[in-house]
Amino acid sequence: MAQDATPARPATQLPEITVTAPSPIQRRNTTPSRTPSRVARAAPNREPAPPAQPVPAATAPQQGVLPIVTDQFATVTVVPNEEIRRSGGATLGDLLSSKPGITGSSFAPGASSRPIIRGLDVNRVGIVENGIGSNGASDLGEDHFVPIDPLATNQIEVIRGPATMRYGSSAIGGVVSASNNRIPDALPSCAAAPFQSYGLPAKDPLKAPLANVQSPSCVTVETRTAVSSVDRGVEGGILLDAGAGNFAVHADAYGRKGSDYSIPGYPYLFDQTRPVNGRQPNSASQAAGGSIGGSYIFDGGFVGAAITQNDTIYRIPGIDGADHQTRIDARQTKITAKGEYRPDAAAIEAIRFWAGATDYKHNEIGLADIADPTTLGVRQSFTNKEQEGRVEMQLMPFNARFATVTTALGLQASHQELTAPSPDDPTSPLNGLFDPNKNTKVAGYVFNELKFTDTTKAQIAGRIERVNLTGTTPAFIPELFDLAANPGDIGPPTARNLSFTPKSGSIGLIQNLPAGLVASITGQYVERAPKPAELFSRGGHDATVTFDIGNPNLGIETAKSVEIGLRRATGPLRFEATAFYTQFSGFIYRRLTGNTCEDVACVGPADPASPLELNQAIYSQRDATFRGAEFQSQLDVGQFHGGIWGIESQFDVVRATFSDGSNVPRIPPVRAGVGVFWRDANWLARINYLHAFAQNHIAVIGETPTAGYNLLKAEISYKTKLDASWFGAREMMVGLVGNNLLNENMRNSVSYNKDEVLMPGIGVRAFANLKF
Repeated sequence: MAQDATPARPATQLPEITVTAPSPIQRRNTTPSRTPSRVARAAPNREPAPPAQPVPAATAPQQGVLPIVTDQFATVTVVPNEEIRRSGGATLGDLLSSKPGITGSSFAPGASSRPIIRGLDVNRVGIVENGIGSNGASDLGEDHFVPIDPLATNQIEVIRGPATMRYGSSAIGGVVSASNNRIPDALPSCAAAPFQSYGLPAKDPLKAPLANVQSPSCVTVETRTAVSSVDRGVEGGILLDAGAGNFAVHADAYGRKGSDYSIPGYPYLFDQTRPVNGRQPNSASQAAGGSIGGSYIFDGGFVGAAITQNDTIYRIPGIDGADHQTRIDARQTKITAKGEYRPDAAAIEAIRFWAGATDYKHNEIGLADIADPTTLGVRQSFTNKEQEGRVEMQLMPFNARFATVTTALGLQASHQELTAPSPDDPTSPLNGLFDPNKNTKVAGYVFNELKFTDTTKAQIAGRIERVNLTGTTPAFIPELFDLAANPGDIGPPTARNLSFTPKSGSIGLIQNLPAGLVASITGQYVERAPKPAELFSRGGHDATVTFDIGNPNLGIETAKSVEIGLRRATGPLRFEATAFYTQFSGFIYRRLTGNTCEDVACVGPADPASPLELNQAIYSQRDATFRGAEFQSQLDVGQFHGGIWGIESQFDVVRATFSDGSNVPRIPPVRAGVGVFWRDANWLARINYLHAFAQNHIAVIGETPTAGYNLLKAEISYKTKLDASWFGAREMMVGLVGNNLLNENMRNSVSYNKDEVLMPGIGVRAFANLKF
C-alpha cells in the first residue's frame, strides 16, 4: 500500500481493480458484492469453511491512484470508472490518447478516433465490448466511428502481448476491451446482501444454495452529465440496475452533442485562403444510444443477454470534407449474450461463453458538386452484418509435481458480410470500394499457466485459425489508368475465394522480486491473415482522400515479438516500465505511390494546375521492425493538508522501419510528461504536462513532418457519500477539467488529415455524476 514518509500515517487504501479481459485463466474475485460466479466456490469433498468473522471497516479508497497490473504476462493498461468519468473523452481514441504507448487516429476529434497501440492500428488492434467485437466499420476507414461510447462504459483494459491471442490474430498490436453492466453478472449490491446471512464468509457464498436465498427487490440509478466549452457540448446518460430473487436487469440511455470545436490557429497548412473564424470547419457531431439487458443468476453462475443501439451523425473536418459538407450517418443494432457456469466437478472449474450479432450501416453524405447545393446526397454506404461466438473452459488446477498447472481451452467462430455500394456510376468496375465480400473464421486456442512457486509463474499459449474470404475484384488494376479514354485498362470483375490458416504461439514468465517488484518476459509468434479491405479494395475513399487498391495475392503477415517489463503496484512508488521488439515478415500496409486519382483515372504526380482529388494507395507487403519502450510512475511524496501530494511521470517511444531502413508511415512521436497531484478520500487535484516531440521519421512519399507540441491539463474533482434523505442521491462526484490550457496548435502525426485538422484548443469541462 502507498505510504507517506510519516510512520504513524495509515496506509493509503488502493482502489480495487479487477481485470477479466487479458486471459481466459481468471483469478477468483473475493469481493462480497460480486456475483457467485466470480467468487471462490466450494470444491467437492472440501471441509466447510469456518464461520465468518467481523471485518473491520476499511479506509475509503482514494481516487487518482495509478492502477498497475502485475499478475499478467504483458502490459495491461487499466482505465477505471472514476477516471473515465473525469477524463470525459467522447471516443475510445480520445480517452486513451495520452496513455503511454497509446494514441488515437483522431480523424474527426470528438467523433471518430480509433485507438492506436505502439504504432499499430485498424487491422492489428481489436476492440471488444463485454467480450464481443465492436463489429462496426472502424477498421475499414479511419473516418469511421467506434460504436462504443465512454458514457456507457465502466472500465477499459488495453491488452498487449500473448493474451491478445484470446481474441484473434488481427490483434497483434493489442486489444481495447470496454466493459459495462449491460449483461449483469451479479445482483445489485443491495439485493446480493442476503448471501452473507448464512454465517458464511463473504468470499464463499455459494456454500449456501442460491435457490434458498430470498433477495429483496433493489433498484440503483446513476446519472452522468457534463458540459464542455471548446465545442459548446453537452452530454448525459442514465443507467439503471435492478434485481430481485434470481434476476438482474440493466437499462441505460445516453446522448451527446457538440458544435464545431474551437482551435487556437489556422488549420490548413498548405492553403491559407479559406475562412475559418476560430473553429475547425465541419467538425460538429452528435450521438445517442441505449441498451436493455437482463440475467438469471443461479448457484454457480449466470446467463444473460442484451440489445444495444448506437446512433451517430458527425461531420468530417478537412478541406475536402468542408467543401463537400461530408458527414457520416451511422446506426448499429447489436444483440449480445454471455454466461458462466462453475460446476461442482473435479476437472472443470468454469465454462464461459460470449455471443453476438450485429447489424451496422452508415451513409457517407456529401455534395457531388461543391458548387451545386442540390447535389447533396449519399455518396457511399457501408454495411456490416456480423455474428460472433466464443466459448471457454477453464480446468481445475492440477499438481504436475514441478508446477501447479491451470489450463483453459477456447473455441471462437465468426462470420462477416461487408458491402460498400455507391450510387455514383454503379456500372463502373471500380464502384463499391470492396463490395461485396464475406469473411468466415473458426479458431481454437489453449492457455496453460504453470505456477512453479508463489513467486514464479509461466504461461504457454497457442492458437490456430481457419480463415475463408470471398470477394470480387478486377482481374488486374495497373498503377496508371484512364477508363474514360481506354475502358480496357482494368480487367473484368473476377471472383476470389481465399483461405488462410494462421498459427500463433507464445511463452511468458513472471517473477516476483524483493521490494514489491514484479518482472516479466514474453516471446510471441503471431500469424495474421489479410483482411477484406486489404485484398479487394478498388476505388476512392473520399473521407480518407485516398484511392485504395487491394492486392488479392497478399500472403500471411508474421510477427515475432519479445517484451520485457518491470512493475510495482504497491508502496509509495508505483510504476511500470516496458520495452518491446517486433519483427514483421510481410507487413501489410497502405503504400502511397505519389500518383493522384479521380473516379475513373489514376495518373502520375499531381499537376498543380489541375490536381485530382485522391492519393493513390496500394496495399503492399514488406518486412518491418517495430521497437520501443513505455514508462509511467506515481510517487506519493508526503502528507499535505490532510491528504497526500506527489509527482507522476510518463514516457513512450516507438520506432518503425522497413528492412531497407526507410520509415513506416504514420508513427506516433516520442512523448514525455510530468505532473503533480494532491488527493485525499474526497478530493483529487492534478496538473499534468505532456510534450510530444516533432515527428520527422516519415515515409518517403505522401507524408509530411509534424511539429511537436505541449499539452497542459489540470483537473479538480470531489467525491462524497450523501444522505439519501436529502434528494435521493447516495453518492456524488463533481469536477472541472481543463484541456490544452496553453492553447497550442496540436497536430496528430498518425492522422491522415493532420495537415488540415488541428486538435481542439483550450477548453473546460464540468461534470457531475450522481448515484441513487
